[in-house]
Amino acid sequence: QVQLVESGGGLVQAGGSLRLSCAASGRISSINTMGWYRQAPGKQRELVARFTSDYTTFYADSVKGRFTISRTNAKNKVYLQMNSLQPEDTANYYCYAWTTSGVVQGQGTQVTVSS
Repeated sequence: QVQLVESGGGLVQAGGSLRLSCAASGRISSINTMGWYRQAPGKQRELVARFTSDYTTFYADSVKGRFTISRTNAKNKVYLQMNSLQPEDTANYYCYAWTTSGVVQGQGTQVTVSS
């Protein structure tokens, strides 16, 4: 099994930056790829950014040019650098890992952007 723990969320003013971290533990060798989703109150969960199976990156249109996903070579940590944050980025951000046994989700970290 893989366990994921997110950190780095918080309260920031519009235009500010945050860096989210996700640490994976357990059967790290079973991880194929990782990424980030977010869910705002009353809205559907949205894929924000992820690494694809051929190691390229995907970004939601709403965050392109502002967010950057990165990871360690050991695939045990993934990061989400978020710049130029806007109130509409306010959400609970979840780390995901696609493993050989299925999809694993972290407990989430709250990001709140004030105007």
